[in-house]
Amino acid sequence: MSGYEGSGYGSSIGVILVLFILLVIILRTWGF
Repeated sequence: MSGYEGSGYGSSIGVILVLFILLVIILRTWGF
């Protein structure tokens, strides 16, 4: 897994995915 994220590009994608998932959870909680 470290080889996949060696350039830092993979880690950036991971951060974006986490933020997107949190946003979806928050919106579902609020009823949107």
